Amino acid sequence: MTLLRDHDLVRAFDDASHSYDRLTALNPGYRTDLFRSARRLRLPDGGRGLRILDLGCGTGTSTRALLRAAPYARITAADASAGMLARARAKRWPPTVRFVHRPAEELTVDDGPYDAVFAAYLFRNVTRPGAVLETVRNLLVPGGRLLVHEYTLSGSPLHRAVWQAVCRGVVLPAGTLTGDRELYHHLWRSVLAFDTAPAFAERLGRAGFTCVRTLPVAGWQTGIVHSFLARRGSGPAGTEAA
Repeated sequence: MTLLRDHDLVRAFDDASHSYDRLTALNPGYRTDLFRSARRLRLPDGGRGLRILDLGCGTGTSTRALLRAAPYARITAADASAGMLARARAKRWPPTVRFVHRPAEELTVDDGPYDAVFAAYLFRNVTRPGAVLETVRNLLVPGGRLLVHEYTLSGSPLHRAVWQAVCRGVVLPAGTLTGDRELYHHLWRSVLAFDTAPAFAERLGRAGFTCVRTLPVAGWQTGIVHSFLARRGSGPAGTEAA
């Protein structure tokens, strides 16, 4: 199963940035689900005095969800796609939000520390998700919180069949109409190729996260999208590289 990677994927997101918000708006519950996941971080006092990283922020929809959940936090939103970031920056933001052009793979410990990291629809799209998770762990303060919101199939044949049907009936035709066929074919295939929800929870543990919880997303995405809530552990991370 051929997937877009690295520069080809960034280029595809750049090309699709003009229509991305319109297409995601067609997904029932897309923005509401991101807000619910952001609230699951349970950041105290509206995030006052806290630093949060929105990793893979895209056009800023996840950043807006974080801002609603933690209106007093300082939020750094990072993405590898200049086109998506341009769309995000063009929206209105308070001075506590800043955007940086940075691929997840190029983050270093000098970019932190953060009290929480939010990553929506990111880990399917990186070449070495385990290595990125270990970097994220090192960016967090001890006990810091991670919330991953991602397409991760439950492992049930039913949920896999629902995803296939949605892609063939909605996602792929919409991508073709907007001229972004390549990216939306990647979306379809990347979900099938990525970890199941139990496998991703195990990956989090190998990367040194503790208190891992797998939480469902409601609506048609039940069994297709999950939220994963975890904390940075105090022990050494594992040796996972893939």
